[in-house]
Amino acid sequence: MNTVEKFSFSGEKVLVRVDFNVPFDAEFRITDDSRIRAALPTIKKILADGGSVILMSHLGRPKQGFSEKYSLKHLLYPLTELLQIPIKFAKDCIGEETVRLSATLQSGEVLLLENLRFYKEEEMGDKYFAAKLAALGTFYVNDAFGTAHRAHASTAIIANYFPEKKAFGYLMAKEVTNASQVMKASQGPFTAIVGGAKVSDKILIVENLLTIADNIIIGGGMAYTFFKASGGEIGNSLYEPDRLEVCIDILKKAKAKGVQIYLPVDSIIADKFAADANTQNGASDQIPSGWMGLDIGFEACEKFRSILLDSKTILWNGPMGVFEMPAFENGTKIVAQSVADATLLGAFSLIGGGDSAAAAHQFGFAEKVSYISTGGGALLEYFEGKTLPGIAAIES
Repeated sequence: MNTVEKFSFSGEKVLVRVDFNVPFDAEFRITDDSRIRAALPTIKKILADGGSVILMSHLGRPKQGFSEKYSLKHLLYPLTELLQIPIKFAKDCIGEETVRLSATLQSGEVLLLENLRFYKEEEMGDKYFAAKLAALGTFYVNDAFGTAHRAHASTAIIANYFPEKKAFGYLMAKEVTNASQVMKASQGPFTAIVGGAKVSDKILIVENLLTIADNIIIGGGMAYTFFKASGGEIGNSLYEPDRLEVCIDILKKAKAKGVQIYLPVDSIIADKFAADANTQNGASDQIPSGWMGLDIGFEACEKFRSILLDSKTILWNGPMGVFEMPAFENGTKIVAQSVADATLLGAFSLIGGGDSAAAAHQFGFAEKVSYISTGGGALLEYFEGKTLPGIAAIES
């Protein structure tokens, strides 16, 4: 794998594609800087070698052109604090002023470009826009795993202009290595935990996992589409009517391949979708009318925990219930604890980004698992068996 570790960047102007798509509060204070921190080792390596760094990122989904809300200038102060050096800022990501700033950049200096998505050409994967970005530097590094599944100008097309001088950053390399360990070198028993609201979001990942996993645990709202498909009574629980056939098909395929699919036998059910709802524990396929399943039940927690403690490889993507509400957090909390305990017993555990990562942090288990991915959509597509353009562009 071509990583920054293999190169010396002395005298190079390195264009680094980072994923600084971070959340802000109303005062533009960053509420979670983990994505910025994750990119620091790559930046520091280039600077230590005697190179200079030009940082490129997107932020949010700006509709058309410049928007104060999505300006990367809000990252200047926190980035300066983290790197402990002054950061230069280009008010545009291309154009004369930006060319001048990059041309005068000295060894050990960092230049942050304005939001790439202020140009529609970025998401279009426009080669002329990519060429303008490429002209700013002498070397290209992709350290943005969160956008690796997009064939955008700065994540894939730009690499064509650096046939010999392109590499993965430390974060990107770590993401690919850990994801590969699960997909291509997993030790059995391999258990995948798939949760979240909708079957439609996870069909492809479940079908691909049928070829490598020994056990697939299904929780969250998507479980009730499976119960409905099997003839169960699910009350007012969330389900997708147009995915019932798909669920039956998945259960048949799993049986044919000898893969065990585990659904939560019981659920914490509520009489409304609210933190103060009346709740009770009941069978997942016998939920009365007017009630809905919002978390996995006590028996399901015990069963899932025993499966996880017996596993050697674990992939977790998606919560078991509405863990944001204390009344429905127990299932997700027990799964997070079980993944951490299995890791302590020697299992390799990978947590997909998004809600699963948030839950691991919320319940204090983030430091007790093998790896937490920074890329939600990118990781999902990787586990669906797709080629990620941002990875292919460096490997080609």
